[in-house]
Amino acid sequence: LFHIINLILLWDKCFKIPYDLHYIGLSNESKTMAWIDIIDENNAEGSLKDQYEKLTEPWGGVDNILKIHSLNPESLAAHVQLYKTIMFGKSPIRRTDREMIAVVVSAINQCHYWIVHHGEGLLKLTKNEALVNQLKSDYTLADISPAQMEMLNYAVKLTERPADMIAGDVERLRNSGYKDRAILDINQIVAYFAYVNRLADGLGVNLEDFWFKK
Repeated sequence: LFHIINLILLWDKCFKIPYDLHYIGLSNESKTMAWIDIIDENNAEGSLKDQYEKLTEPWGGVDNILKIHSLNPESLAAHVQLYKTIMFGKSPIRRTDREMIAVVVSAINQCHYWIVHHGEGLLKLTKNEALVNQLKSDYTLADISPAQMEMLNYAVKLTERPADMIAGDVERLRNSGYKDRAILDINQIVAYFAYVNRLADGLGVNLEDFWFKK
């Protein structure tokens, strides 16, 4: 199965196939939650249990990307605080644009977990499936504003070639109308998804079971 998945990802990298659950033929019988031990909701105690109770999603459980922190509840608390600040806190960057960055950065990193999660989040905000699929496959062809395109250009360069970043990359954002606070927030969103993409892929975090029941 994993050989098949790797071939699919290689094909996608060459031909830019939009990401979707249907391209990865996993079932909830064919996967584990992750590659390290995880304390689930039924076995959580103390501060971990308290956090889980606050983090329970409408589907009835805690997302696997959060449960991956279960052996270190302090890092779970820090992650949740950063996520809420970056993605939902007060910012000159609109929620839709934050989700666009999330999808594009995760697509560049080929992180299936976050492509699915934030692809769904962007779809809920925009009701535009064509846009979401285009951002997953090739953002440069997406029907978005010039400022949004410059925002994503910055995000992609920082993701692919961080050592090549120059002051001119920030200046291009300024020329597109972004003030420095907005530029800071764009940068932090990109950096956050560099972190969580690696958290997911480096520890083998799989999608929650409910995705396979849709």
